[in-house]
Amino acid sequence: MDKMKKTKKQRKEKPKFGVGSCVGFMVKLAAKYEPMILWGGLITTFLAVVQNLVWLFISPMVLRSVERKVSAGELVGTIVLMIVILIVTGCVTTYISGIDRYCKIGLRGVVLAMLNDKGATTSYCNLENGEFKQLQDKARRCVNDNSAASESVWGVLFGLLKNIAGFVIYVLLLTNVEPFLLFIMLLTTIPGYFINKYIGEWGWRHRDEKNDIDRALNCVVSEGGEPGAAKDIRIFGMRTWLDSMYVSAMRTLQAFHTRAESVYLWSNIVDLVLTFLRNGIAYFYLIRTVLNGGMAASEFLLYFSAVGGFAGWVWGILSDFAGLHNKSLDLSNALEYIRYPEPYKFEDGKPVPCENNRPAEIRLENVSFSYPGADGFALKNINLTLRPGERLAVVGLNGAGKTTLVKLISGLYDPTKGRVTWDGIDIRTLNRRDYYTKFSAIFQDLTVIPGSLAVNVAASETEIDMDKVRRCVLQADLTEKFESLPDGYETPLNRTIYENAVELSGGECQRLILARALYKDAPVLLLDEPTSALDPIAESQIYQKYNEMTDGKSAVYISHRLASTRFCDRIILIENNTITEEGTHAELLAKNGRYAELFEVQSRYYRDEAEEA
Repeated sequence: MDKMKKTKKQRKEKPKFGVGSCVGFMVKLAAKYEPMILWGGLITTFLAVVQNLVWLFISPMVLRSVERKVSAGELVGTIVLMIVILIVTGCVTTYISGIDRYCKIGLRGVVLAMLNDKGATTSYCNLENGEFKQLQDKARRCVNDNSAASESVWGVLFGLLKNIAGFVIYVLLLTNVEPFLLFIMLLTTIPGYFINKYIGEWGWRHRDEKNDIDRALNCVVSEGGEPGAAKDIRIFGMRTWLDSMYVSAMRTLQAFHTRAESVYLWSNIVDLVLTFLRNGIAYFYLIRTVLNGGMAASEFLLYFSAVGGFAGWVWGILSDFAGLHNKSLDLSNALEYIRYPEPYKFEDGKPVPCENNRPAEIRLENVSFSYPGADGFALKNINLTLRPGERLAVVGLNGAGKTTLVKLISGLYDPTKGRVTWDGIDIRTLNRRDYYTKFSAIFQDLTVIPGSLAVNVAASETEIDMDKVRRCVLQADLTEKFESLPDGYETPLNRTIYENAVELSGGECQRLILARALYKDAPVLLLDEPTSALDPIAESQIYQKYNEMTDGKSAVYISHRLASTRFCDRIILIENNTITEEGTHAELLAKNGRYAELFEVQSRYYRDEAEEA
């Protein structure tokens, strides 16, 4: 029943942007970035029509010359003229097509850049939106390869223009024979268009199903090749399981394609029947006219060829319309993705007041937050003020909502209820990109950029201040390591791209991220358990290092190890998705509450471990 409802929903669903909008979008891009696509397409279209007319008339003209008994010189001249036209138009077409090919690839790159830019700059909450992620996967289909819609649409579009031009010329030609014949040919051709259009949309109507199959297959393939999974696959003998998952996914994919081919088979059968009727009636009429003496042999040859060509033009128009419609389905996904609404303000937001790069007061006023689709709140009734220059620690058990709190402070999330303010201004009204520049945030998942050490510190490939890079690296205690490498600060990281890349240890990565945070020199520092993989002593040392290097800035430290943040001005404990205790380390211990209980449990664990050692 659910599958039937889903199928009906897919049938009713229509693309958000029609053919005109999608074609107009691509034409505007081409006019701006690759105008040669438009000029080249128009020229080659004109030359293609000329070539077709030459091939249509060359044989009847030769036969006509023979019937009129013209001289051999005149006959040869006619043939040579036709051949010269074919050679010249063919050479020009080949030359333009060679240039045009690279222009189309370049324009596909422009669309890909727009998709990447959307993904990199969109509101963070969109990236955790299932609808947005699914649309992102669909949008990338139109730029995957040379046959993708963003490149192949031009062949269909200019093919349509060529077929329309040829159709008009052939209509004028065949009108001299029998107008009723044109009516019969159109009557037997047009139904094929609607059948082809409906069947051509089958893949689009079932695109979600195909996308789910592709995602499952890609997941198995990518996980099987991930270096991080290689140890588990070998130790736990997961190869057999992966093979079975791959075989299952391939069978599902094969079944999908089998269903598709069974649908397309009926289209071919209908096309065959209509073609037989169309050509049979036309050829019968022409042969009967010749036998009755109403048409010369050269005219018969001309119209006989024109009948076949006319059907080709009509079918070409209908096929290209259907093809253009199908290409527009993919382009519609890309266009919808690029224009996906942004819940946050960016350029239209107010500039963030920040005098001399000094931290401001950040306040959470009765803030509650619920993730989309969740039953309850991840955080509820949070009232918190981060004073300028204050060092705040956020502690609590896993899943308490600490990371969510940091994302609310940094503007990655907007609260479901309440508001977050920067010096009394609701951050919803501010330019969110400008707001992000006020934070250096270091999360649990450290990001190592595929680039040089200097690029990783500056988080940029342009306008790198090398003196500042060296100063920050020195403060992070990495100077000796970096300068001992053969290429120094130009040493690449990430071996998935660079063969000669260097792999840093966990502690070195921590210090690299510290250098990056120092380089940005933002007024607010957020640390969301970036040292969770380190031992307690190493974590405490790293946190102390951050504390020393960020004097005068506001800082929020998150840790599940309570002893690591005892140096902070204030500590809040989050439990049951709300703030339950607040104070300095000494004050919270004196209260002998939940914080003191958790601190004693952790301290006893480390004391017992030391005694055993």
